[in-house]
Amino acid sequence: MAAAIAYAVWAGRDRPRAYYGLMLLLTGALVGVFAAQDLLLFYVFWEAMLIPLYVLVGVWGGPGRIGATLKFVIYTMAGSLLMLAAIIVFGLSQGTFDLVGSGASGSTWLFLGFVAAFAVKAPLFPFHGWLPDAYRASSPEVAGVLSGVVSKAAVYGFLRIAIAKFPGPTHDLRTPILVLAAAGLVYGSLLAFRAPDVRGVIAYSSLAQLGLITLGLFATNDLGLNGAVLQMVNHGLISATLFMLAGSIERRTTTGEFALLGGMAKGRPALATMLMATGVIALAVPGSTAFAGEFAILAGVFRQGWVWAAIGAGAMVLAAMYVLRLISAVLHQQRGSAVTDAALDLRPAELGILVPLVACLLALSVWPAAITDRSFASGGPKQDVSQQFSAAIPYRICLRYPAPSGTTTECA
Repeated sequence: MAAAIAYAVWAGRDRPRAYYGLMLLLTGALVGVFAAQDLLLFYVFWEAMLIPLYVLVGVWGGPGRIGATLKFVIYTMAGSLLMLAAIIVFGLSQGTFDLVGSGASGSTWLFLGFVAAFAVKAPLFPFHGWLPDAYRASSPEVAGVLSGVVSKAAVYGFLRIAIAKFPGPTHDLRTPILVLAAAGLVYGSLLAFRAPDVRGVIAYSSLAQLGLITLGLFATNDLGLNGAVLQMVNHGLISATLFMLAGSIERRTTTGEFALLGGMAKGRPALATMLMATGVIALAVPGSTAFAGEFAILAGVFRQGWVWAAIGAGAMVLAAMYVLRLISAVLHQQRGSAVTDAALDLRPAELGILVPLVACLLALSVWPAAITDRSFASGGPKQDVSQQFSAAIPYRICLRYPAPSGTTTECA
């Protein structure tokens, strides 16, 4: 969020008081979603995110912003209403809406109500109809927030509510969800490879990455969960950086179409370095933080079946194809008609925004345990969650973690 706001300051958005006020409201809503310990409060913040996003896309967006905004709101509201119904029924059946104090439920319908809302917001295939229009019509920093932060609120909902509170339905419906996640991973990768513009590649790659993260979550074991959380952070940093780089390219060439770009590496070393560094990490080359996250996810989902890991590994090849196509179309090949000598290299203010994001990716490449060892309050899931689904006591998840008085076990 700080990088997005800094980019907006540099770009000089009109009506700044309204713009930054809405960004502040969105920041507060996002913090509320991640911090809420009550389901009703979680829903209030979840819906509060929609208000500033509606205005930020609809007022400060580009061509096609009205249609993109309406599609985004309709999709999101449909999922949110299902989640509201599920929250009410769940809270009344438990006698509390407290996320900490409530127990687990075996209701498949309530589980599907939550999954529908999270799948739309993430989004997952086939609920991604709003994604390409919204990402293309938004300003670069808002698109970065949508892809890098707002989508992670949905993934957090999968982990904190759907999986934790509905272990039985998670076990029963794991295979259909893995099928959708794998389909989204492959489908998004193919669309990213065929996209004609920079933002299209980033948008559809986000669909693919959310499918990969979902594979890790619904592997429901230590490796999958830790890998999914690490990949959430990785994707947030990568997509935000790429969207802001796309905005910088569009400001210099007035377009993001590959047919009109090319040859931008010559005379623009900073732009080439930033795009190459981010692209190489997105390729998940060994030694990068993306490689660590994807490897953990594939190792975790392999325990549920080698087919899922094979699909994920194949999608990594597709990811290499669309990332290299993006880099080649922008930096190399013949110089396009939209690229002129007036298109300058990245300015110091832009580097001041982008370099910290890339530095975070490089730091995580050196030390991914900074995330994986701190993903859970206990320092990591100490038991394979999948074993809990088949435990003698149905629908219970237990975590053991060290405490001052000895080993403590908590069950939900």
